[in-house]
Amino acid sequence: MSAAPDVPGPVPGPESAPYWEAARRHELALPRCRRCGQRWAPPTARCPACLSEDIEWRPVSGRGQIFSFTVFRRAYHPAYRERLPYVVAVIELDEGPRLVSNIVGCPPEEVVCDLPVMVTFEQRGEHVLPQFTPAR
Repeated sequence: MSAAPDVPGPVPGPESAPYWEAARRHELALPRCRRCGQRWAPPTARCPACLSEDIEWRPVSGRGQIFSFTVFRRAYHPAYRERLPYVVAVIELDEGPRLVSNIVGCPPEEVVCDLPVMVTFEQRGEHVLPQFTPAR
């Protein structure tokens, strides 16, 4: 029997590198516009509200609620077979932006929209991935 393949990790680009650097520190950070105060995800080089390039990366609370979700019962990559079933959700953070992530720490049948969640971090090889778990 051969070893299970590795789960693919993120490939940080220049706009997302600060997000992944913060995750390595077990911190959730998003871009924030210094001109208008807007926060957003996914990261871009300009503020989506005012188009300013004057942005900074700031930590966010890591708390929010499930806006939408789906349960994957089929592995679209061999490395995910052992993780089935798993939940992919759109998380609306308390600060407003929405992120796509996994819900961990509870059975898929307990996941519902508006469920309060908080960030947790999972080490996968050399990568640290922000995941979300029900807020207790």
